[in-house]
Amino acid sequence: MTMDELIRRINELAHKAKSEGLTEEETKERDMLRRRYIDAFKRNLTAQLENTYIVTPDGKKTKLHKREERS
Repeated sequence: MTMDELIRRINELAHKAKSEGLTEEETKERDMLRRRYIDAFKRNLTAQLENTYIVTPDGKKTKLHKREERS
């Protein structure tokens, strides 16, 4: 399922939830699709940040470092 299809289906379920409500199966599908969307978003953001550099006024490039996990 492409990201566009995933978003389209999430939106369909959101509209149905507001208008007539969802069955238990549809609620589970919605939750699963939302989780897939959030996971994909996080992966894409992480990949973007891993390829980001800070450029100082003197032109020096510094690669962003991965932040340590919080406990």
